[in-house]
Amino acid sequence: MPLTFINILDICFAFLLLFLLKGLVQRWNQPASLPPGPKGLPFVGNILDMPSEREWLTFAHWGEQWGDITSVTLMGQPLIILNSAKAAAEMLDKKSSIYSDRPTLQMGGELIGWKNTLALLPYGDRFRRFRRLFHRCIGRHASMNQYLPSEELETRRFLRRVLIKPGDLAAHIRKTAGAIILRISHGYEVQEDNDPFVELADKATEQFSIATAPGGFMVDLIPALRHIPPWFPGAGFQKVATSWSATLIEMVEQPYSFVKQQMSAGIAPVSFTSTLLETKSLTAEEEFDIKWSSASLYSGGADTTVSAIYSSFLAMALHPEVVRKAQAEIDAVVGNDRLPIFSDRDRLPYVNAFTKEVLRWNAVVPTGVPHRVIQDDIHEGYFIPKGSLVIANVWSVRMTHDPRIYPDPEIFDPDRYSPSGDKGAQPDPRDVCFGFGRRICPGSHLADASIFISCAMSLAVFDVSKYVENGVIIEPVHENTTGTISHPKPFKCTIKPRSQKAVSLIMADERK
Repeated sequence: MPLTFINILDICFAFLLLFLLKGLVQRWNQPASLPPGPKGLPFVGNILDMPSEREWLTFAHWGEQWGDITSVTLMGQPLIILNSAKAAAEMLDKKSSIYSDRPTLQMGGELIGWKNTLALLPYGDRFRRFRRLFHRCIGRHASMNQYLPSEELETRRFLRRVLIKPGDLAAHIRKTAGAIILRISHGYEVQEDNDPFVELADKATEQFSIATAPGGFMVDLIPALRHIPPWFPGAGFQKVATSWSATLIEMVEQPYSFVKQQMSAGIAPVSFTSTLLETKSLTAEEEFDIKWSSASLYSGGADTTVSAIYSSFLAMALHPEVVRKAQAEIDAVVGNDRLPIFSDRDRLPYVNAFTKEVLRWNAVVPTGVPHRVIQDDIHEGYFIPKGSLVIANVWSVRMTHDPRIYPDPEIFDPDRYSPSGDKGAQPDPRDVCFGFGRRICPGSHLADASIFISCAMSLAVFDVSKYVENGVIIEPVHENTTGTISHPKPFKCTIKPRSQKAVSLIMADERK
């Protein structure tokens, strides 16, 4: 019997009522109080308090008011926000056995399908299999070294694109990040113009960022809404989900099919996917794991690296004194007859510090992806109910922007990691920027390598400064976009080669 308009309203109301009653019963029976936070309204909780953009700033403000561990409720769903590295380490690292699950995100996970990628995969057997595949291919320095020449090659190509068209910096960064990750994940060499796989990755990861942002879609707060048909008033999200799901499937299937075709022809280069497919007689489940873990690497590495490298150029434009110091180190260690390479890294401590500061100064994933608690917990006297969502606010003034840990946190200062000075070296931000516990990014070594080689090579050959238009200096603004993956908002800068010798290095045969 077909559902009528009234039937659907009754079903939604019943689901909502049961959800609210369940929350009330749990609250009456809980052994202690939730962490403090803004007072919510009856039934709906703190829905009206949730920010619509740049949520990390609101979460940080709550942390200043109520402490490092704060909470809100959304239609009965507890949301725990951690605003310090200490709180995140004690809960997500030390208690990782119960804090490593992912929430069921109705929009991004269920309706679109990102639940099959490592980022949203529930904690369990498949998650552990994915992690083993990553560890086997890129999780160790030794296994990752085979991919470093590809990073150097594609970064050389990036320098050439920037030299020819410096005004298209953002597009060049995006193309290069896609080229590096596709070489590593699927052994694919991108086309110079309008590459279909790069465009797919860009499109899909932008959709992921929007679909998984906290409070972005009402269906995440009221799961029963996922059963509403697309024609129902207010169900426009269903059409969006159908469209974005198709994009995700293309992003997963097309590069995977490319690798299988290359392997059949005997011409497949070494890649994450080809290495895993070398095993004979794969089961359907094993092939599913390889396909989606490869897509996890491809999608997870493409957009996050873009944000970090774009931030590095913003830092160069805003802080010429930092650029000069980094260039002096490169000139002294590498000279001007060649470009820096990975084997130079240990002898470039200031450039290494520059890379760290990029990650601290501009948190790529400012609130991370929420964790989910799989059993009730009492932490520091607070009750953390089973099913609570836990967000580590990486950007927080008590994490990467804590003035007690990082003095003058808004200033880009690589010297803060130097052991000299009264206070000694400040903590390495990579300890928090790549996540916590069993959910730490398995591609962190790869991401760190990509950012380092981009910074080192770019600093070696380019001078970056503020843009001047009609005699007026255009001051770049350090402000970020909203979403799970956050980017600096577009800015203008001037990029020029340091010398004619630098031009010769950029234009030299990239394969030598």
